[in-house]
Amino acid sequence: MSGFFDIPSDLQHSYSGLIGLHLREALIPVLAGLLVSLPLAQLCVRFRWLYPPVFGVTTVLYAIPSLAFFVVLIDYTGMTETTVMIPLAVYSLVVLVPAIVDGVRSVPPETLAAATAMGLGPVRRYLQVQLPIAVPAIIAGLRVATVSSISLVSVGMLIGNQGALGNLLNDAQIYHRPELAVNSVVTTAVLAILVDALLVLVRLLLTPWMPRKGVTR
Repeated sequence: MSGFFDIPSDLQHSYSGLIGLHLREALIPVLAGLLVSLPLAQLCVRFRWLYPPVFGVTTVLYAIPSLAFFVVLIDYTGMTETTVMIPLAVYSLVVLVPAIVDGVRSVPPETLAAATAMGLGPVRRYLQVQLPIAVPAIIAGLRVATVSSISLVSVGMLIGNQGALGNLLNDAQIYHRPELAVNSVVTTAVLAILVDALLVLVRLLLTPWMPRKGVTR
């Protein structure tokens, strides 16, 4: 097992360091995507005609291969982690925007009417009524976007990104050490499972009004 955790010096990071950098490069884009998706989804809810073109654009962007995205961005952001994170943030939109839109639209009309009768304006109604009720749908979207992002970070090795666990796959070939490839795959999978479980816990904490029996993951 010592060879499993023996990280080649050319990566300039320890095993724990690689994990930390991998998570940073995976989670920051999802957070950025969420911050963009929240107001964008509200606009799509308020102006229904806006949703089809927004969804169409995000779908087209999602269809662009990550490697092609990296090649385009390298001229502007160089061979840095920013080049990896920008496409991941864009990819998250195709999951998060529909999830938030569906969640907000699921709020019963009578609930909105009651909030309006209490004097809540559009912004307060969105933040205090619609978003809390939409939490299960939003968390479901976050789970998909986060797991996908954790997986795709590894593609960054193709541009020499030193922060991703995917570089262990490259070093496995260079140094003829298959255990490094196993390390990369297993660690990435474990990280995805742990973060997904954490999001499930967050959903349970934010939705105490939901029934706990038969909760599915």
